[in-house]
Amino acid sequence: MATALIAALAGVLILAGIVYDIARLVTPREPRCPPLARVRGRRAALESAERWCVGLRLHDRIDPAEYQHRMADLAHGHRTVPASETRRT
Repeated sequence: MATALIAALAGVLILAGIVYDIARLVTPREPRCPPLARVRGRRAALESAERWCVGLRLHDRIDPAEYQHRMADLAHGHRTVPASETRRT
């Protein structure tokens, strides 16, 4: 009885992990911000954010319109999207 309960619990945890990974892969927004490059300065931070954005686009994590919007923000010196701005669809 106890081994069946442990096996069922392990199966549920594995299934929950699989569902979480699939959901994370298909969501359009990345789960974390681009890496900071504070040691190298602002320009390096913008370049790092640009590479991050290109990687997202290459892996189809963001659509072309969102990519263009993010690159325009980077061109104006904004590494992150302001909290007051909502995601455009």
